[in-house]
Amino acid sequence: MTRQFTGCLLSRQWRDVAGGVAIDLWFATAEEPLCAHVTGEQSVFFLSADQWPQAEVLLAGERGFTSSEPGLRDFSRRPVRALYFPAHRQAREAARRLLEAGLEPLEADLNPADRYLMERFITGAATLEGTVERAGGHLVMRSPRLRPADYRPALRIASIDIETAMAGLELYSIAVHGTGPGGAEERRVFLRGPGTGQAEVQAFPTDREVLTAFLTWLAAFDPDVITGWNVINFDLRFLQRLADRLGVPLKLGRDGRPPHWRPLDDDGERHALQVTGRLVIDGPEWLRAAFYRFESFALDNVAKELLGEGKLLHGPERGEEIGRLFREDRERLVDYNLRDCELVSWILEKTGLIQFCLARSNLTGLAADRSGGSVAAFDFLYLPRLHRRGFVAPVAASTAPDAPGGFVLDSRPGLYRHVLVLDFKSLYPSIIRTFNIDPLGLVLAADPALPEGASVPGFRGVRFAREGHLLPDLIERLWAQRDAAKAADDAPLSQAIKIIMNAFYGVLGSPGCRFFDPRLATSITLRGHEILNRTRDRIEAAGHTVIYGDTDSVFVWIEEAEDDPAAEAVGRELERTLNAWWRETLAAEFSVESRLELEFETHYRRFLMPTVRGSEKGSKKRYAGLVADDNGDDRLVFKGLENVRSDWTRLARQVQEELYGRIFRDEPWQDWLRAEVAAVRAGERDDQLVYRKRLRRRLDDYQRNVPPHVQAARLAV
Repeated sequence: MTRQFTGCLLSRQWRDVAGGVAIDLWFATAEEPLCAHVTGEQSVFFLSADQWPQAEVLLAGERGFTSSEPGLRDFSRRPVRALYFPAHRQAREAARRLLEAGLEPLEADLNPADRYLMERFITGAATLEGTVERAGGHLVMRSPRLRPADYRPALRIASIDIETAMAGLELYSIAVHGTGPGGAEERRVFLRGPGTGQAEVQAFPTDREVLTAFLTWLAAFDPDVITGWNVINFDLRFLQRLADRLGVPLKLGRDGRPPHWRPLDDDGERHALQVTGRLVIDGPEWLRAAFYRFESFALDNVAKELLGEGKLLHGPERGEEIGRLFREDRERLVDYNLRDCELVSWILEKTGLIQFCLARSNLTGLAADRSGGSVAAFDFLYLPRLHRRGFVAPVAASTAPDAPGGFVLDSRPGLYRHVLVLDFKSLYPSIIRTFNIDPLGLVLAADPALPEGASVPGFRGVRFAREGHLLPDLIERLWAQRDAAKAADDAPLSQAIKIIMNAFYGVLGSPGCRFFDPRLATSITLRGHEILNRTRDRIEAAGHTVIYGDTDSVFVWIEEAEDDPAAEAVGRELERTLNAWWRETLAAEFSVESRLELEFETHYRRFLMPTVRGSEKGSKKRYAGLVADDNGDDRLVFKGLENVRSDWTRLARQVQEELYGRIFRDEPWQDWLRAEVAAVRAGERDDQLVYRKRLRRRLDDYQRNVPPHVQAARLAV
C-alpha cells in the first residue's frame, strides 16, 4: 500500500553493497520514525572532455565503470564527461589515480547521500511517498519518491550526563532526562553499587550492567535527539571507551548500530560522531554556533545566566567531592547527576536551540547536528542550481592570495553627546545582490561574445553578468524568507537565515571553497570600502561629523542636537536621504537597482571613543556609550573594552562599568574611585581579582612562550 509522510531529516548514511550504493535517510514524522532506504545508486564525478582520452586508458578494466556526455561544461567553458561507478570507494580511488596522473576530477569529493539529497533539493525535510513495511521495529520505505518540504516537528529528546572517577574508566552513574513532544518527562539514574531508595534510581553491581541498562532504556525511549554538555567528547566518548573495554557494543543508533567516530585533531582529543537515526546536539557547541556569548561556557555559568539557577556542585574541588558522594552520600550524587541533565534540557528549551538546528538544516542541507560547515552549506545550495544552468563546479584552490577585509575608518577620540549609529543591513549580502557578484556570473561575463553592457564591473578587472547568475537570486530568496520569519516571530529561523547569508562572503573568501576566486571576495570588500567612504563624505557634506566607521556602520556626532528627540529626528532624516541618494547614484553609475538598506540603528546619549594606550590616536573596535532601553531607562554599552573581556578580572569590569556610568550621567566619581583604590590596596577586593583564561593546549606544549595563565596553572597542579 502506497503511503505518504512528511518528515524531518535526522541522519543520512551511505554504504557500498552488491548492486550499487545504498543510502539510508532517517526521518522524524508525525507518526513515528521512518527510514527511507534507497538502493542501486551510483557514485559520479566529472572530467573535462579533453582529459577523457587519457582517463579512459587509466580506468580501463574498472569493474562496472561507465561514462556519458551529460551536456555540462566546466568553468573554462569546456564540455565535461560524467564518470559513473557502482561503489563510492571505487570512485574515490579512481579519482585519486586520475589526480596523481595530473588530471582534474571535478566534484569527486561529494558523498552519495549528500549528492542524492542536493540534486532533489532536499535540505532538512521532505515529503516521502512509497510502500512501507516494518523492519527491525521501525517503519521502512524502500526507494521512495521524495520532494522538498518545510517541516520542523517537536522532537523526543534525551539529555544525558555521566559521573566518573577523576582517573581511569571508573563509571559512577548515568543520568537521563527525557522529554517527549507531549511534554511528558522521564527522569532516570543508572547507578553502580547499592541503591538509594529514590524512585528514579536503578542500581546495578557492575559497569557492564549499568551500561547495558542505559542502552536498553535508550532503545525503549527511542529519542530523536541525544544531548548534553560536552556530550560528544566527554560523556559519549567515555562510554565508548568503557564499552570497548567491556566488549559491549555501544548501540546508540536506531538500527542498533554503534556510532561512527571521526577524529577532528591529530592527537585524538576531539571527535565528531554520527548516530544512525538520531541527532546528537552538544549544548555549548551549538550555543556558540547560534552566536550566544557568555563569560564562560561552563554549564553552571550558562545555566545561571539563562535560567537563574545552576549546578548543585561547582568549584575547583568538584571532582573530589563527586568521588566522596559516590562513597558516602549517594542520594546527593543522584540529585547532582540528574540536575545536570535537567539544566541542559531547560537551556535548550529556553534558547529554542533544537528548533534553530532544524531551521538551519532546512536552509542549508547540512545535517541538523553539524555545526560550522559554511563551505559545505554553500555547495549544497549552489551545486544543484549550477548543474541546471549547464555547469559543473571547479576544484577547490589549494593556495590563493588574500582579499582585503572590512574597512575601518579612523576614529576621533573624545567624550560626546548625541552620537548616532547608521548601519547597512547585511551589507555584504546586499552588495552581492546589487552588483550581481557570483561565481557563475564571473564565468558568464568572461565570454567574449557577451556585450559589455550585459555585465556589471567588479574590482581587479572582472565583471559579472547581469543575467544567468545564481548567488544574488539565492540571497534574495533567503532575504524574503527572513522577512517572513520575522513577521511570523520565528526567531530560530530568522537567526539561522541571518547567519547563513552573512557566511556567504566568508565562503567565497576561503581557499577551501571550490568556488574561491580572490576577485570575487575583493569585489565585495572593496565595494564595501567605497560605500562606507562615500557614505561618510555625504554625511559630512550635510554638516555632520563622522567620528568612526567599521565595515558596515558609521558613527555620526550630532553636535547641534539639544535633546534626544532632536538627535533622533536627524537620524531618521539621514536614513531616508542616504537611501534615496544611493538608489539614484547606483542607477546612474551602474544601471543597477540598489539593494543597500541603511538603518538608523542606535542613539548614544553619551559616547566615549578612547585613545590607543600610550598615544593620542583614536582606538578601533573599542568604545562605550549610554543608550535608552525600551522603557526609556539608561543602559551602558561596551565594545572591546575590559568590561566585555573574559580575560580581565571581575573587579576591572565592575569598576569600569561604574566609572563610565557616573561620567556619562555627570555624577561625581573622584571620591568613589579613590575609595575603590584604597579597598583594593587593603585587600578587601581580593575575591574579585581572579583572572580566568582558557588553556588551549596541554601545559607541556607551552615551551617558548609561557603566558601568565600557563605559569599559574603549572603552579596549581
